[in-house]
Amino acid sequence: MNWSGLENLLSGVNKYSTAFGRIWLSMVFVFRVMVFVVAAQRVWGDESKDFVCNTKQPGCNNVCYDHIFPISHIRLWALQLIFVTCPSLMVMAHVKYREGKDRKYMAVHQGSHLYANPGKKRGGLWWTYLVSLVFKAGFDTSFLYILYRIYHGYDLPKLSKCSLAPCPNTVDCFISRPTEKKIFMLFMVVSSAICILMCLLEMIYLIGKRILKVINIRNENQRVVFADQHELTAITPPRSQYRRADPTLAESQLSLSKREKTEGRQKTTLL
Repeated sequence: MNWSGLENLLSGVNKYSTAFGRIWLSMVFVFRVMVFVVAAQRVWGDESKDFVCNTKQPGCNNVCYDHIFPISHIRLWALQLIFVTCPSLMVMAHVKYREGKDRKYMAVHQGSHLYANPGKKRGGLWWTYLVSLVFKAGFDTSFLYILYRIYHGYDLPKLSKCSLAPCPNTVDCFISRPTEKKIFMLFMVVSSAICILMCLLEMIYLIGKRILKVINIRNENQRVVFADQHELTAITPPRSQYRRADPTLAESQLSLSKREKTEGRQKTTLL
């Protein structure tokens, strides 16, 4: 399989991904695809011919091998990598759709853009990106569960018992290099778990960022409404409204005015 073509295709997802998405893509191609192509295929290349049971009964080795290894680790990991990387193509397809739609809009409206940045995660693209993360984490989790159920854990025993027909009795079967294969299997399992963690962190980041944005918009709208309902000039009344009247001062002013009136009357009578 040509993994370099898939790598070149998915490398364009980097410019649309967050920091967690870039870490996930590096984990997939450096710690999973490269290890799978360079080392894992060679380690599991002799699993069938070097599988040995302590019997000469024809067909016993094949039956026991099929029972112990229902599906090859290599083929299972190849399917896992294909399923895990495919959801990223959804994001690229959505971005390409936006770019084509923007070009048509520019041709009709004389250069004005429909999208300021077609690759920005807003609207439908945000949901497409989130759904792709759910699919990636779901596929990785499903394949880890399938591997656990098929092989009853993440272990390769050095000795396996088999009593299926046409074996004459319970025979002992041995696989080649079980320790080395176990190390590679654990490495692939741990790298898959880290990729799942990266997807979960990226989902939390996207959802948290969207919630904070909605809260900020709502608070800004409330500030605008409050400013429209209450003018700033009417908030602080003048200090003269808070001055208290002095009752003694008012009485003295009244008595002074009465004296002036009486003096004026006396002057008129003398004349």
